[in-house]
Amino acid sequence: MSRTMGAMPADTPAAPPAAPLRRRALRPLEPVGRHARWLLGAAFFLLFVAVWSVATLGGYVSPTFLASPVTMVQEGWLLFTQFGFLNDIGMTVWRVLGGFILAAIVAVPLGIAMGAHKGVEAFLEPFVSFCRYLPASAFIPLLILWAGLGELQKLLVIFIGSVFQIILMVAVIVGNARKDLVEAAYTLGATPTGIVRRVLIPGAAPDIAETLRLVLGWAWTYVIVAELIGSSSGIGHMITDSQALLNTGQIIFGIIVIGLIGLVSDFLFKAINRRLFAWSTI
Repeated sequence: MSRTMGAMPADTPAAPPAAPLRRRALRPLEPVGRHARWLLGAAFFLLFVAVWSVATLGGYVSPTFLASPVTMVQEGWLLFTQFGFLNDIGMTVWRVLGGFILAAIVAVPLGIAMGAHKGVEAFLEPFVSFCRYLPASAFIPLLILWAGLGELQKLLVIFIGSVFQIILMVAVIVGNARKDLVEAAYTLGATPTGIVRRVLIPGAAPDIAETLRLVLGWAWTYVIVAELIGSSSGIGHMITDSQALLNTGQIIFGIIVIGLIGLVSDFLFKAINRRLFAWSTI
């Protein structure tokens, strides 16, 4: 073999340089680093506040319709120092957690039963699918008649808004279990009850936990609806009172507080899920 066959010609062009960062960032499904993700997320919030500030402080929007960020912060400080807003936050958080936990206690077992047993699914799915499309706010007049204006009525609004969604989502998760694992368990002598307890539930647990995290976010929308009518405390009650006074600063502050609490609860839920199911990809 010639000594020159394995050698590269002298005029062979060098390998093309790596694609520029901007070009890589525009590629579909290109992953983004953790630090870059945080920076991009913070940049959007800064841009949003900047546009809001220019629109309000620059006089382009009347303060009657939209308070400026400065006014919003001042009104929020007054809510905490003079109007006991911490109590309102505590009541709203309690209502969300109470109604959501009640819904999860009822919905998760029913969803597992529907996903594991086709007869149960055939029996319950038409009714659950029908109820899933009913807005929780439509039940408020009936719930006021049945439970009055107390805390039970507000918990039931959140319960109704969450329970049917959880049932169907859990049923789909359990029903999509790997059939080869089920057949292998039968081959090893497992009973039908053992299949549910040792194969279906452990396999579906991470996705069920993720479903509960998502529905908890929906529960925050239902609590505000529940607090808009017949409530003497809570963030929704504060927003209603502020609307009557045309105090858009307090309204915006209440909305932002809801978003922040929901974001914190979402991060906590996700952290708990990762710790409980470290072996999962969630």
